[in-house]
Amino acid sequence: MKQSIYGDEHKAFREAVRQFIDREIRGQVPSYAEAHRLPREFWLAAGRQGLLGLEIPEEYGGSAAGDYRFNAILLAELAAVNMALPSAIGIHADVVPPYLIQLAKPTQRERWLPDICSGLATAAIAMTEPGVGSDLAALSTSAVRSGSGFVINGSKTFITNGYTADIVIVAARTGRGAGSKGITLFAVPSNAEGFSRGRNLDKVGQTEADTAELFLNDVQVSDDQIIGEIDKGFAHMMTWLPQERIGAAVANLAHAAQILTETISYARERKAFGSSIGSFQHNKFLLADLTTRIDVTQAYVDQCVLAHANRQLTPIEAAKAKWWTAQVQNEVIDHCVQLHGGYGYMNEYRVARAWRDARVTKIWAGSNEIMKELIGRDLGL
Repeated sequence: MKQSIYGDEHKAFREAVRQFIDREIRGQVPSYAEAHRLPREFWLAAGRQGLLGLEIPEEYGGSAAGDYRFNAILLAELAAVNMALPSAIGIHADVVPPYLIQLAKPTQRERWLPDICSGLATAAIAMTEPGVGSDLAALSTSAVRSGSGFVINGSKTFITNGYTADIVIVAARTGRGAGSKGITLFAVPSNAEGFSRGRNLDKVGQTEADTAELFLNDVQVSDDQIIGEIDKGFAHMMTWLPQERIGAAVANLAHAAQILTETISYARERKAFGSSIGSFQHNKFLLADLTTRIDVTQAYVDQCVLAHANRQLTPIEAAKAKWWTAQVQNEVIDHCVQLHGGYGYMNEYRVARAWRDARVTKIWAGSNEIMKELIGRDLGL
């Protein structure tokens, strides 16, 4: 089905992104995987192309597109090449900037936004902790008042871009007691005294993007580094998590759609028992099923993207899009591996690497189980 939510300016942007990918990225992906991170050259090239500041005001070097459909196009095109790319760029350019634009003080915006736009600085957000996982309200990293600022102590884990980040938005507990109240967000530079990184975590998939443990040992921050209001950090995170989730949904679906397209081509060409494997009724019916799942899901995701562009997407709609696309993505790619037979289990085949890359999407940005819990609560259950 033809997508109807994009106009001529969006199509022109999509073509520019594709040209950039072909010119700067596609041939470099194996080297990214070998290094287990994206090099600074990657970020600088994306910055020169104007891909890192779609939401950032022009005064800080961004394009201030003011239309989430451009973000969605960027994430989808990157996902079609490699799932780690929208993960890393999504955090840097789609997740972190709104916190700085909407909540940070002018000094923090002036310090960080131009370098985020240009790729001179890489951004990350540190919510998850080793003993907490999905329960963000239970985080234990502390920020204790000290003079005119705070001293932060704690650790974070599974932080995308964490190994290379120059700025990290850190969620820490400033209030007494447990629960969602009393959490505050801080902009912490990675060169701050007491800030350190653990190893670049060895993941099952998405090796092209770095993921790290972070440690904060008596890190001193000023009031100027507070993002938003003191003790309101949990509410701030809940405000912006829907954007992370719809971005994840866009990437999940684009990734699955591309691998399915490649699998259909393989099914036409691969011969068994004298015929193409795609001509066997079981495989033909299976591929008809998978392509229908992709098309029907795309219709819902498109409407979510349009709603978000119009500031109308609800957290529940974003939760539905996130968990459903992750489920569809994993089911589709698992079938694609099966259709490739033994070759589908070989790392040299893209379908095998895509299968590994997809598995985490049912876990991050809020696990699928947490998404269903949110939807269930909305039903009054």
